[in-house]
Amino acid sequence: MSKLLLRPGWTWMGGKKMWGQGHRLWLRSLRFEHREDQWVLEDYLLAIEHLEERLRALDAQIEQVSQDPRYASVVSALRCFRGIDTLSAMTLVAELHDFMRFDSARGLMAYLGLVPSEHSSGGKEHRGEITKAGNRHVRRLLIEAAWHYRHRPSTLSLTKRRQGQSPRVVAIADKAMQRLHRRFTRMLERGKPRPKVVVAIARELTGFVWAAMRQQAA
Repeated sequence: MSKLLLRPGWTWMGGKKMWGQGHRLWLRSLRFEHREDQWVLEDYLLAIEHLEERLRALDAQIEQVSQDPRYASVVSALRCFRGIDTLSAMTLVAELHDFMRFDSARGLMAYLGLVPSEHSSGGKEHRGEITKAGNRHVRRLLIEAAWHYRHRPSTLSLTKRRQGQSPRVVAIADKAMQRLHRRFTRMLERGKPRPKVVVAIARELTGFVWAAMRQQAA
């Protein structure tokens, strides 16, 4: 779609948010000189609408499954964390199965490839980039969640999700929000590159999630 619009030099100037109602109206107002190009535009729009409808249906099915007794308590506990909602919580559950099969938070971090690699030479140890071993899907999900901690701590969007949840789990999630935002800010102030900061935050977030799941299972 974007390549098609670049040919005649059309650029959306209605704001930063794309694919909202304003952007859709703008797309439908475009008129190509040649009818064949117009057909392609309309076909692209139809394909995008079909894909969005399919995604909405899948989201609804995942939401329904998340309420199954097998998953409901764990998913609800995970949703107490900033950056983790139903879809990401269900992904964590589906990919990791039982959090308690990891003896420690460090074990889960290592499984997800979020620990630094180590190289020994001449009796000295050198730490490098993260190992990127293990489950890449969950690692990417937690890194995406880690970006949320650049914002100041706030529970406004979490209040409804946390209703009826274990106070201890909520306390762990609150502690994570406070600490991770503070660390995110400090690392940036020290000049650390944002990608490395986010990976470090994702690693600590993994530890908090493991602690909350242990508390949930107790």
